[in-house]
Amino acid sequence: MSNLLVHDHNHDGIDRRGFLECMAWAGTGVIWTIAGGIATSRAFGQKMSGPEGELRFVQISDSHIGFTKPANPDVTATLQATVAKINALPSTPDFIVHTGDLSHLSKPAEFDTMDQVLQAARPKQIFYVPGEHDTAMDDGKEYLARYGKGTKGRGWYSFDHKGVHFVGLSNVAALDGLGKLGRDQLDWFARDLAARPASTPIVVFAHIPLWTVYPEWGWGTEDSAEALTYLKRFGSVTVLNGHIHQVMQKVEGNIAFHTAMSTAFPQPAPGAAPSPGPMKVPAERLRSLLGITNVTYVVREHSLAIVDSPLVEVAGHVAL
Repeated sequence: MSNLLVHDHNHDGIDRRGFLECMAWAGTGVIWTIAGGIATSRAFGQKMSGPEGELRFVQISDSHIGFTKPANPDVTATLQATVAKINALPSTPDFIVHTGDLSHLSKPAEFDTMDQVLQAARPKQIFYVPGEHDTAMDDGKEYLARYGKGTKGRGWYSFDHKGVHFVGLSNVAALDGLGKLGRDQLDWFARDLAARPASTPIVVFAHIPLWTVYPEWGWGTEDSAEALTYLKRFGSVTVLNGHIHQVMQKVEGNIAFHTAMSTAFPQPAPGAAPSPGPMKVPAERLRSLLGITNVTYVVREHSLAIVDSPLVEVAGHVAL
């Protein structure tokens, strides 16, 4: 049997390699519990335990502050709604991870607006990686001046929190169709991980997916295969990305891949349009296609629970 369902009107081009358990285009809220590389799910809203020592953080992505086209003429308002949703969570997250495209045109005023909105978020610590819209206009100078202090190269870095090792990668600086990490970053990544025991849970986050979602649209990273080999010895690895503005999940071996919704506008499913780009939907549905990702890690269980939550639910549409 082929590992790929060819895209047609009845299928979504789902890659069945390994343990592909779920692929949802947008607006879905599903809790994924990942242990030993195997994913199971339960309905969004089902009560989650809250033991001492757990780690909680929120991923947001693709805010595109400065975007004004019909797909969403007020991206600042939807980012504000995102902050309100984060602040309404039952427990304050440890921090926020933003997986790129903070701005739309890399303008200082766009970054200023984003900073002002995010100042209202209850978790004050925010970790960033750049998107191509943050670097394309000025080679990333404004982004690095604001958010790149203490990082390596074009904005990559790592840190540890509650027993989990986090790695932020930059795969947008050398775009040639697909994303690219580059030799310097790959060598640094290998050295960074070499110092960690195999029992360390790893969370990697970048803008462009580190698995090949749809190469015809540049939705993948050309040298990610080498990067992923460095992660094979670890028992628990989660890779978070943005860029494609829709939820897609895959678990393969010990690695769980997860791409997030945008806070600005949706994009079409792979192959469902002539090209990627902002997708206009009825105004009453827009916020059901935007959202956040809430991640919980229970240290003693070595597991991650991932919840995707739309900004609002639409009447007649069930959010799982």
